[in-house]
Amino acid sequence: MTAERVRAIWCRELQRDDIAADDDFFALGGQSVIMARIQGAYLEELGVEVPMDQMFLNPTVASISAYIETQGAVTP
Repeated sequence: MTAERVRAIWCRELQRDDIAADDDFFALGGQSVIMARIQGAYLEELGVEVPMDQMFLNPTVASISAYIETQGAVTP
């Protein structure tokens, strides 16, 4: 479920609807301004603060979702 919500955020912010779980954020055209918007969406929509360094270390929906799940409950 977290991965679906993360994917929805990425699709919205990257203005794409074809993002797979293993697509790389940077290969999709991601850059720092979009990353900052996604970081804000994680906090607002999922209730979890994701440090920027973790976003660089986990550049796919699958990897960042796994990281987010280790950080505790995600807002329903």
